Amino acid sequence: MGRRPVTVRMARWSAEHPWRAIALWVVFVAVCFVGGNAAGLNEATAQDDAIGEAGRAYVMIEEGGFADEPAVDNVLITARSGRLDSAAAGKAADDAAAKLRTVTGVAEVGKPIPARDGSALLVPITMAGDPETASDRVEPLRAATAEVQQAHPDLRVEQVGGPSIGKALDDTLGGDFKRAELLSLPVTLAILIVVFGALIAAGVPLLLALSSVIAAMGLSTLASHLVPSTDVTSSVILLIGMAVGVDYSLFYVRREREERKKGRGHVDAVEIAAETSGHAVVVSGTAVVIAMAGLFLAGDTTFSSLAVGSILVVTVAVLGSLTVLPALLAKLGRWVDRPRVPFLWRLTARTSTGGFWRRVLHPALRWPAVTLLVSVLALLALAAPALGMKLKFPGTEDLPRTTPAMQAYDRLAASYPSNGTTHEVVVQAPASSAASVRGALENLAQKTQGNRLFAPLEESGPDIEVSPDQTVTVLHIATPFTSRSDEAADSLHELRSELVPAALGGIGGASYAVGGGVADSEDYAEHIWKKLPIVAGFVLILTFLVMAWTFRSVIVALTAIGLNLLSVSAAYGLLVLVFQGNWAEGLLGFTSMDAIVSWLPLFLFVVLFGLSMDYHVFVVSRIREAVQRGVPTREAVAEGITGSAGTVSSAALVMVAVFSIFATLSTIDMKQLGIGLAAAILLDATIIRAVVLPSAMTLLGKANWWAPRFMRPRGRHAAPVVAPPAPEPELVGRH
Repeated sequence: MGRRPVTVRMARWSAEHPWRAIALWVVFVAVCFVGGNAAGLNEATAQDDAIGEAGRAYVMIEEGGFADEPAVDNVLITARSGRLDSAAAGKAADDAAAKLRTVTGVAEVGKPIPARDGSALLVPITMAGDPETASDRVEPLRAATAEVQQAHPDLRVEQVGGPSIGKALDDTLGGDFKRAELLSLPVTLAILIVVFGALIAAGVPLLLALSSVIAAMGLSTLASHLVPSTDVTSSVILLIGMAVGVDYSLFYVRREREERKKGRGHVDAVEIAAETSGHAVVVSGTAVVIAMAGLFLAGDTTFSSLAVGSILVVTVAVLGSLTVLPALLAKLGRWVDRPRVPFLWRLTARTSTGGFWRRVLHPALRWPAVTLLVSVLALLALAAPALGMKLKFPGTEDLPRTTPAMQAYDRLAASYPSNGTTHEVVVQAPASSAASVRGALENLAQKTQGNRLFAPLEESGPDIEVSPDQTVTVLHIATPFTSRSDEAADSLHELRSELVPAALGGIGGASYAVGGGVADSEDYAEHIWKKLPIVAGFVLILTFLVMAWTFRSVIVALTAIGLNLLSVSAAYGLLVLVFQGNWAEGLLGFTSMDAIVSWLPLFLFVVLFGLSMDYHVFVVSRIREAVQRGVPTREAVAEGITGSAGTVSSAALVMVAVFSIFATLSTIDMKQLGIGLAAAILLDATIIRAVVLPSAMTLLGKANWWAPRFMRPRGRHAAPVVAPPAPEPELVGRH
């Protein structure tokens, strides 16, 4: 027998020197965390995220050196029912203005602005200080407005505007994430207690997952000085870290337990677990890292930041499974099964657990061709709606309406429709051309009048800003439609394709771009559609190479790719089915945006492709072990899947539970992410692994292990089968 792999030697050393391994792990986690905090976080700027023409427009504005616009909030006065009493509303507006002028942080209170239809009165409030942090200083304004409301109970007097909405959303979303984080730990622990029937065994996977997340948080902070971090990086580290940390521990602990039941010593059981499940962990971890590395090809700071965070937490989790996990298991010994939960312990300690899964597998083993055809057709039918997928950024209308600030915003938008979406036509030209540029933009603004896609101009004329050095000019053109409406997109395309080139094409040395909220959404969706095939191709090719070399089989690698593509496609179809219609709105508590959030398909692809490889590698490794002992393919498939089904379903249950918690968050993007991940993992662990995979491998038989000559293990045939004596009958299908 050749030298043991380095991963097995690491696990053996850790098991033989548990205190040293545990101490080294604690030091490693502490150094990562403390070092990261000391280095500080380098956050991505808006310029880092500049995508497409909208991104170019933003960069031009930044280069123009415009002074920051002060933050503006408003007091909205409306009738509780019927028509608004203008006299009463005017008195309330005067009271609000007088009170707000005394509030610290208010720079100016403007004159009341009546709505065109007389339904409302708006009092604008200009705030002092940094506009980026205005939402943190809005509370005194809200308190003053509440006093005015008490003095005028017959009217509705409310605070509304960017800072107020920002504060309300921060409070709502902050509470959402805190609840999700608090729920995920006890839910995960409860599932693990059911799986293991013992408290310590349930705590070990959580310990590895949490320590991996802590270390990766620190490392990602250090890495942010190379790749700027975004505000979602830490959430993704937590999500991915909990998923893979628990998965890897489950694979390892269940195998170590299984070997101890066969009479192995603690250290030997750990070594065998490292050689089998530990090897599967390394391969699946490599597959996840490869999938996440594909995000770098998106050419997007947000995706690059997510890639760094995910790669770090997966790498740390794999390292922990090879070092501190064997040390803990060896040191705990039989204490890992203490204290036992009586009923659950008897349930998990049963030796014959394969009966249920053999019944599930029966159609796949007995009629593989028919089962494969029916199951694949069913998944393709579920994937079919994905052909109609539309991508958009969520708009203000998609934010949760549970807060008074958003309810007030709806009333503001109804009474003042011109305060809606605007396009920004940005022109960069020599200062000597400033007058020509302004004239061309004024002419452009006039040409939008009478076109239903654009809002009427204000009495003061076109809204034009010029930079201090006269090199950048910005025209704001309003459209009366919401940011993600088809009409808003049509107005953008008309500006870009006809109106802007016609107005500015004759100005020498000028460059221009059309930006704004609608442009951001349209350009980012186009960016995703362009990058998705590149990222997918990278992930597919490298995953194929890793799987082919690991299992020394081209067919196993192709099967893995095909099954994962089927799983991801079904998840896409389910997302479109649920979120591009309105039938599930009441069930899941959302308002349909008739589209999928722009960044989700690309992110879902790499996450699902990476995580589903965990199960595939683990299951196929067990099947391959049986084949190498000389077990016929059909029985090897049955043995491998029944022997791993408990572990795979337990790991999937943890993932589905955690992801489902994220689906309860208020924002549409988190709901779509949670539902997409939970549904895909559930499909992957059940239909894919228990129906499609066994029927495909049974149908292929010995062809599963075909590989070119250069890939075959030295001294073996094409199939990874040693020629041992025939297996003992009682061993076949024992699991």
